[in-house]
Amino acid sequence: MKKLLYSFLLLSSVTLFAQKNASTKFAVADDIVGTVDMFTANHKTAIQNTQTYKSAAELPQNLKKYSFIAENGLVVYKLKSDEGAIDRIPLSELNVHYGLAKDTPVFIDGYEFKNSDTKVFGDILNKMEVIDNHGAKAVSITTGIKK
Repeated sequence: MKKLLYSFLLLSSVTLFAQKNASTKFAVADDIVGTVDMFTANHKTAIQNTQTYKSAAELPQNLKKYSFIAENGLVVYKLKSDEGAIDRIPLSELNVHYGLAKDTPVFIDGYEFKNSDTKVFGDILNKMEVIDNHGAKAVSITTGIKK
C-alpha cells in the first residue's frame, strides 16, 4: 500500500511540473521569447510598437512557429533601435549548463519548447531546475518578474 501511495505522489508531482501556467502571456521581440509581464515591468521605454494576436489561428506565417505558446494570445513587440540590448540566451545553452544534451526540449511555465535553438530573454529566467519528464531529464523554467 505504501508503494502504491508513493508511486501516486511521485506521478502527481511530475504531472504538476508539466502543467501549463494559464496565466503566462508570452511575447516575442526580434524573434526572442519573453513575457508580456517582463516587458511591461522592465522594458516599457524600449518598446516602439505592439501587435497583439488573440489566438494561434491569427498568427501570420512568420510567427506560426510560436503557435504552441499562443493559447492565451501572443504579443509581438518592435523594440526601439537606440535602446540597449536586453540579455538573451538560446535554450540549448541552458541545457548545456545543466549537463543535458543541447537539443533537449525545455519547459517554460509548462510549455514545451522542442526547438532548443529558440532564444529567450534573460528576464524570464526566474527559477530554473532540472525535472524528470517521463523518464528523461529536462530544464524547467518558471517565469516571473525579478524584483
